[in-house]
Amino acid sequence: MEKTNLERRVFHPPEEILRHANIKGEMYKEAQADRLGWWKKQAHELVTFFKPFEKVLDDSNPPFYRWFTGGTTNVSYNCVDRHYHSDKRNKAAICYENEMGKKVVMTYRELYVEVNKFANVLKSLGVGKGDRVCLYMPMIPEAAVAMLACTRIGAIHSVVFGGFSSHSLAERINDAQAKILITADGNFRKGTPFPLKENADAAMEAAPGIEKCIVVKNAENPINMHEGRDFWYHELMASAAKYYQPEEMEADAPLFILYTSGSTGKPKGVQHSTAGYLVQVQATLKYVFDLKETDVFWCTADIGWITGHSYVVYGPLALGMTTLMYDGTLDYPDKDRVWEMAERWGVTIFYTAPTAIRTFMKWGPEYPKRHDLSQLRLLGTVGEPINPEAWMWYYENIGGGRCPIMDTWWQTETGGFMVTPTPILPIKPGTATKPFPGIEVDVVDDDKQPAERGYLVVKSPWPSMLMTIWGDDQRYLDEYWSRFGDYYFTGDGAKKDSMGYIWVTGRVDDVLKVSGHRLGTAEIESSLVECEEVAEAAVIGKKDDIKGEVPVAFVTLKDGYKGSSELVAKLKKHVDVKVGPIARPSSIIFTSTLPKTRSGKIMRRLLRDITEGRTIGDATTLADPSAMEEIVAAYSGKAG
Repeated sequence: MEKTNLERRVFHPPEEILRHANIKGEMYKEAQADRLGWWKKQAHELVTFFKPFEKVLDDSNPPFYRWFTGGTTNVSYNCVDRHYHSDKRNKAAICYENEMGKKVVMTYRELYVEVNKFANVLKSLGVGKGDRVCLYMPMIPEAAVAMLACTRIGAIHSVVFGGFSSHSLAERINDAQAKILITADGNFRKGTPFPLKENADAAMEAAPGIEKCIVVKNAENPINMHEGRDFWYHELMASAAKYYQPEEMEADAPLFILYTSGSTGKPKGVQHSTAGYLVQVQATLKYVFDLKETDVFWCTADIGWITGHSYVVYGPLALGMTTLMYDGTLDYPDKDRVWEMAERWGVTIFYTAPTAIRTFMKWGPEYPKRHDLSQLRLLGTVGEPINPEAWMWYYENIGGGRCPIMDTWWQTETGGFMVTPTPILPIKPGTATKPFPGIEVDVVDDDKQPAERGYLVVKSPWPSMLMTIWGDDQRYLDEYWSRFGDYYFTGDGAKKDSMGYIWVTGRVDDVLKVSGHRLGTAEIESSLVECEEVAEAAVIGKKDDIKGEVPVAFVTLKDGYKGSSELVAKLKKHVDVKVGPIARPSSIIFTSTLPKTRSGKIMRRLLRDITEGRTIGDATTLADPSAMEEIVAAYSGKAG
């Protein structure tokens, strides 16, 4: 039954990129021959240490590994000061635009001043080394300033995605025991103000540890300001001193906490370090996206997720690059908003999620065709495996058939890219290719033996790895190290092809067991989206008395196509051919939308609630909560 039908198309890098790429082929060999020596070299080249480190890796207490021990540094210094004191001081650091057309360009000189002033603001409110500061903010420059100011004074930040409910925010504040909350009066979604401060107020009622709340005036929303607790950002900044000496931080000092979902209901506070994290995010960005001085890098992720931390803020700014931040939806006021901005800002490298790409596919190629995207030279994807059909659409319609696609696999827990192409590698639609130099990733079976298909593991420590789960070392051991001992278990399934390339098949908890056979939902979804009628698909398992589980597919169609019994039969037959008859969906439900968060993640647990007849869970984080009504109605009609 194990029918994989791996993609055979291979695209070789353009000669121009090969000639000028930051990464050279020998780097893979160097890293393989001396992994720790390779990372030592990257640390020396990429990070300014105040005190040199004594040891690259301290592995005396596995799996609580520590990198670059003995050294001291400061992330804010690396992202701001060293560029301010160079010829980059007047270079654009952050380019910002919001949905309503507001634009800001902040140079490294201006960023330096803002970060120093806000560091003094935090210090004046009693924040010190090791204290936790929670951010609940839109994608605005002040969010990056706040993150960097925390690192400057040695505070640990916890950024909570602005789409989370007040309950979720309070839960994260309380777990981290944060004393300061930074938020905004609101932001805009499709021209309508979103009441961020109202949610923050409700959260603070359930989070008594918050002493002060700093509010950025962003949307001019009418809000309540709690006297003695709430302060306007601009008023505090007006009187703040313009310099704060960056704190000297131990290399393994905690940098931030970022909450991610776990196998239980309680979110996990993933804790990252200072120097190791900064080394890997810079190295991966420099070599994978081949950054040059003139590049404008646009990663569309929100700062509430790890991608926003690593590749909107810390990676680009530490490298002295120009990073673009956009606060808004992809289709406001029209479906060409992204491409209009890419043309106008001169974006050269574009990094987004497969979900967004499939949305662009659904809208059609006429929207990118309205704009000149010839300045693009590299594309990227992140967040989930990308199906070959979407990969090809992206390659041809956005990249013009000339831009290599960097399909990156990594996690909140890994901090930076782990399995990824680099611009000198041949690439294949749908695979993340090979481990990054200095990273040891493999596919193993239940007995920890190398396998063509099985579990994705990391065989040795890596610099940007999580240190632990905040306040819960035992959960850290149980979640990541209990299954394969000294191998970190990613929770993902994967397979290898004849070139040794790794294909991530999805979370093993998004795996179905049909008649004893394991099937990755991502693999079934990918086969459905290969059909010309299909824009997007989400597959979940439904309990079955005979087979244990059967696949159920929720499918959105491209404009111009309608659901029918004939199309259901066609799609089921296609899955038969591409994956195998056992993977055939028992039902196919056509719907115009899928339940997605504002970051684009499909909430499959809500679909499971529908198929199992349960009360639908919390839908407050959805971009469009009303979508659930249509999906329930469609499932009730059992279209397929």
